[in-house]
Amino acid sequence: MESQSCMNIRQEWDIVGARQLGRDIAKKVGFGTIDQARIATAISELARNIYLYAENGQICFEVIDTLDQKGMSIISIDSGPGISDISLVIQDGYTTSGGLGAGLPGIKRLMDEFDIQSEAGSGTKIKTVKWLR
Repeated sequence: MESQSCMNIRQEWDIVGARQLGRDIAKKVGFGTIDQARIATAISELARNIYLYAENGQICFEVIDTLDQKGMSIISIDSGPGISDISLVIQDGYTTSGGLGAGLPGIKRLMDEFDIQSEAGSGTKIKTVKWLR
């Protein structure tokens, strides 16, 4: 069973909506409260990046339920300016917004899988997965 739902991120309030939707899905999948909080935090960071850097994009949630594994993926897609140096932005402490620089490295730590694809001028796609243990 794989079901996917997406939420558009255009304004700051959409970050809250995406976070809540993701937490609700995580709860239905069977994640405990700590993993629900990890997932919600990752969603907040992904959605905030869309809002700050790309102006609009989508956060998509997919429930993964196979014979071997159960979990959820969160996919962030935008058509913003893209990331010219991915290795730089996934370093701890790197920031372009004056924040803590915990964004992408933080997401990578919170989730079990992390994949980023970006092309300057074409946008960014980030896929993360959290597996139920």
